[in-house]
Amino acid sequence: MFRRLLWFAIGAGVAIFVWMKVRAYLTKARPEALGHRVAESASGISESARGFVDRVRAGMAERETELRETLNMPDDQPPR
Repeated sequence: MFRRLLWFAIGAGVAIFVWMKVRAYLTKARPEALGHRVAESASGISESARGFVDRVRAGMAERETELRETLNMPDDQPPR
C-alpha cells in the first residue's frame, strides 16, 4: 500500500513538473512573446553596431593624431 502511494506521489509530481514546463514553453512560443524577443534582439544589435562605429571613429581620430604628430603637420591643416 505504501509503495503504491509513493509511486502515485512521484507520478503526480512529475506530471505537475512537466505541465509547468509545457505551460512556460507555450507562453514563450506565443507570437507576441516572439515579437518582443525579436525586437529586443534587433535593438541590441543596433546598439552594438553603434558602439562599434563609435570605437572605430575614436580609433581613427587617435591614429590621425599620431600621424600628424609623426609628420609634424598642424592640426588645422586639411589632409591632401
